[in-house]
Amino acid sequence: MNTTTPVQQLHPYYPIEAEIVGYIANRWNTLELLLMFGSGCAGIFGITFAVVKKLRPNGSTGDLLTVLWFVLCGFIHLFFEGYFAYNFRRMGGMGDLFGQLWKEYALSDSRYLTQDAFVLCMESITAVFWGPLSFVTAGFIATNHPLRYPFQMIVSLGQLYGDVLYYATSMFDHYILNLTYSRPETFYFWGYFVLMNAFWIVIPLYLLGSGVSVSWRALAALEKQDRILKAGGVNGAARANGAVYGNGSVKANGAAKKQQ
Repeated sequence: MNTTTPVQQLHPYYPIEAEIVGYIANRWNTLELLLMFGSGCAGIFGITFAVVKKLRPNGSTGDLLTVLWFVLCGFIHLFFEGYFAYNFRRMGGMGDLFGQLWKEYALSDSRYLTQDAFVLCMESITAVFWGPLSFVTAGFIATNHPLRYPFQMIVSLGQLYGDVLYYATSMFDHYILNLTYSRPETFYFWGYFVLMNAFWIVIPLYLLGSGVSVSWRALAALEKQDRILKAGGVNGAARANGAVYGNGSVKANGAAKKQQ
């Protein structure tokens, strides 16, 4: 009687028993992939810097940095994360640059190669909403549009919410279900999973706080101005009435004297 034993799939991801459909190893190493990713980010920063300086040559450094951040977010959310959402069924076998970058990152979170429901939904929402809105927000800030702070707060809150859930679901699986998605090397967990995602915790928190602070001051100033205008209107009406009554009294007194 012939028996066949299933061939164990060989891949470097954790958990080691995870099934990765059509897995093909990367042909570029870690350093090459990181250099290409860094070069792409540098190119985005350089072009954005030139455009913003042309639009607002006297704009503040803070606004410039914020525009750079949202433009980078727009490219990452819409194109890089959108790529994952579109190809999630076949990520293990993807051999182009984005595919290899995702497989490199997946060494810290194998859910990106196993068709995980949460990761797919989270990345799809990020690509569809926060990608385009990041570009819109960058444009509003670059042109100093009145809607810059509302959009800044909306996008930052969405990024923060998604990233917190991303961390939380992974930690729940690790501590409650005893499932580990990252390789044991420190570099992958702390470098990829923690550090690379921490940017979307720290920066959105700052931008959210900044937007709330500006909105608070603006509304407080508007309310103060409104009170002043209302007080001025009441005082003006009182002065006008006083003038009318005063003139009437003078005229009445004058008429009475003439009659005498």
